[in-house]
Amino acid sequence: MKKSKVVVDKEFILGEVDRRIYGSFIEHLGRAVYEGIYQPESPFADEQGMRRDVIELIRQLNVPVVRYPGGNFVSGYHWEDGVGEKEKRPSRVDLAWGTIETNQFGLNEFMDWAKKAGTEAMMAVNLGTRGIEDARNIVEYCNVPGGTLYSDLRKSHGYDAPHNIKLWCLGNEMDGPWQMGHKTAEEYGRIAAEAGRIMKMTDPSIELVACGSSSYGMKSFGYWEDTVLQECYEQVDYLSLHQYYGNRDNNTPEFLANTVALDQFIASVVSICDGVRARKKQKKYINLSLDEWNVWYHSNEQDKKVERWSKVPHQLEDVYNFEDALLVAGMMITVLRHADRVKVACLAQLVNVIAPIMTSDTAAWKQTIYYPFELISNYGRGRVLHTLVQSPVYESAHGNAPFLDCVMTMDEEKETLAVFAVNKSLDEEMELTCDLRQFEGYQVKKHVVLTHEDVKAENTEEHPDTVVPRENGKSSLENGVLTAYLPDKSFHMILLQKA
Repeated sequence: MKKSKVVVDKEFILGEVDRRIYGSFIEHLGRAVYEGIYQPESPFADEQGMRRDVIELIRQLNVPVVRYPGGNFVSGYHWEDGVGEKEKRPSRVDLAWGTIETNQFGLNEFMDWAKKAGTEAMMAVNLGTRGIEDARNIVEYCNVPGGTLYSDLRKSHGYDAPHNIKLWCLGNEMDGPWQMGHKTAEEYGRIAAEAGRIMKMTDPSIELVACGSSSYGMKSFGYWEDTVLQECYEQVDYLSLHQYYGNRDNNTPEFLANTVALDQFIASVVSICDGVRARKKQKKYINLSLDEWNVWYHSNEQDKKVERWSKVPHQLEDVYNFEDALLVAGMMITVLRHADRVKVACLAQLVNVIAPIMTSDTAAWKQTIYYPFELISNYGRGRVLHTLVQSPVYESAHGNAPFLDCVMTMDEEKETLAVFAVNKSLDEEMELTCDLRQFEGYQVKKHVVLTHEDVKAENTEEHPDTVVPRENGKSSLENGVLTAYLPDKSFHMILLQKA
């Protein structure tokens, strides 16, 4: 049995948990919108065509913010196409994904859906094929109460009260040559600064996210962040970073070690932000928005067969397995371990497209990655304790990877502690111990385990409960010391509460 030790101190707080780190993403891509959250002909649809079964599953995830409408899609999007009378809305080619967009679901429908799903919007503006004036216009449409061209246009569409969207993305992945309107760092930094300035003139209460690197592996990584922030530091509040991982070589230990790479990525971006801050002699800190993250590789070959200019094709429909759930859990733990600077994070995406939720005409079901997200989103609240992990390690391409990923959160209002842990060993149980004598009167209330003997096990419509969490974990708190036993390849949520 492997042995590990976790060290925390009640007074050593890493940071507050910003609820928006449990965000997600809906893009006009594949079946995320159509047949995902919106399917008027479905027996599960409500009076607006929104799928009630999907809304219920999303509410269980407790997602506070959803990024919309893209993604690569937004860089060619005219938001005006998706508002007003549906019969007059144009269909357009979507150059990002090679499909046809009907615009039968747009901005106002999304805002209606968001209310039903118990979430808020993180709206992206098109800085690819459009620019500064259009960015101003959409803020006016959404946030100005009335008496102006675009606010009155919103009212004419049946929305008298403003949407009051507070979080905005200044484009998407503008460092990527695949992006419509791709720009150099200098070009993007300038348009982000000017768009951001005029958007905040329209509504000073909004917050803005500038595009960082599309992945840690971008050749321009580092230079891009530094140059962009030199131009727009004063106007923006967050810098984005995106990261996906895959197990193309079928090497599970290496795949699970990607939490080390994500940790390095986040730490590097924080350093760059603070370097620009020092040079500019700024008081303001730029925080991070990890607004695209997930496992993505299963559907790559299938997507090569998608017919060009089709409507609502099955695109990016990864069927996730158990090892994917372990990495998703590890990535969420890593994000919490950077809660002092990561204030927004969006699992990409939410329904059907690289998503925790899948739908068909007859059902909606939970993929394996649904469960770690649900458990951490619902129980990882309050403050993050600075969590020192003493664990055996193994060699990986990213350096030594700990067999244990772990973090602890403290909710003082509810008088609870939550321990999130992943044992990455494929063949050996682990004993975890932690001295909690500072937390007098606490007891183990719940120990939920997600595990399976087969790392390739999947949940499908026919077999939706192949990989599910069970409340059968082995842990105890005696004489102030927590002892937990973590089976090989397993994720754990241990909840302690003051009696």
